[in-house]
Amino acid sequence: MPPKAHPVRGFLYIGTATFFWGISATLGRAVFTGRLIPGGQALRPIDPMILAQSRTTFSFFVLLVILLLLRGRKGLQLPRRDLLHTILLGILGVAASNYFYYLAIQKTNVATAIILQYTAPAWVLLYLVARGQQKATVQRVTAVALAVLGSALAIGVGGGGFRSNALGLMAAVLASFSFAFYNLGGHDILARHDRWKILLYTLASATAFWIVVNPPWKIVAAQYEAGQWLFLVVFAMTSVLLPFSLYFAGLQHLDATSAIVGSCLEPVFSIVIAAVVLGEGVRPLQALGVIIVLAAIILVEMPDGASREEAALVEPME
Repeated sequence: MPPKAHPVRGFLYIGTATFFWGISATLGRAVFTGRLIPGGQALRPIDPMILAQSRTTFSFFVLLVILLLLRGRKGLQLPRRDLLHTILLGILGVAASNYFYYLAIQKTNVATAIILQYTAPAWVLLYLVARGQQKATVQRVTAVALAVLGSALAIGVGGGGFRSNALGLMAAVLASFSFAFYNLGGHDILARHDRWKILLYTLASATAFWIVVNPPWKIVAAQYEAGQWLFLVVFAMTSVLLPFSLYFAGLQHLDATSAIVGSCLEPVFSIVIAAVVLGEGVRPLQALGVIIVLAAIILVEMPDGASREEAALVEPME
């Protein structure tokens, strides 16, 4: 029986994942300044690195417990070759994209880090074209270019928010490479295994990476209060466990280029949520960026001859 993918379902998965990431971006920005914790009180800001580490670690342990209860240890086994694949996916993809992203924020600012990270669709398309797995059709190239441009405008590249720093710019570019890597690597391995096992081992290796980069005693030394720990647990669910499970599901229905173009909805949701929840204004250029991103997503999913010939989707394994 031939593989049967559902692009509309794939974009719904990706869109829901980016909605959670948009919520998380708003929450993260607020908690960096200590303005948001349960109960509405004000506490010390949470360190961005600890926020990135804890959301991966908590998500891993929650998913591990759930899968052990539902499947047992035997239901979580992977062949050695694929286990190595997930380790690389977790370290060079998920963990590295988070690490370099927050390093870029520290050395530049949020706008600069996000704008450069969202050049990832271009890297994905270039890689697939170089490997002969996709054709650089006018439609596909235009969709990727629109996604990058729209993301930049939505984030605020026209508002004077771009800040230059050599290390920060390098970190942001590396974050975009890592983002592209886990889209490409994730799509490949999801052809062989269900997303829950892949997500579990990906989070496990990312957790191990963070333990080396930022040992647990450094987190303990931060002496966070109960409200902050509660926030970290909730943030882990909304920023990693839920969206990544949805994103991996989307990768089972879409090719890597379409999926990563769809991921550009994250800054769109972020500015809309910030406008509704935090009362932030939306500049005309940002509104234009939102429209351009939506146009890119529609364009990348419109059928063309090349996409029908490639048919490189994987059979969904729920």
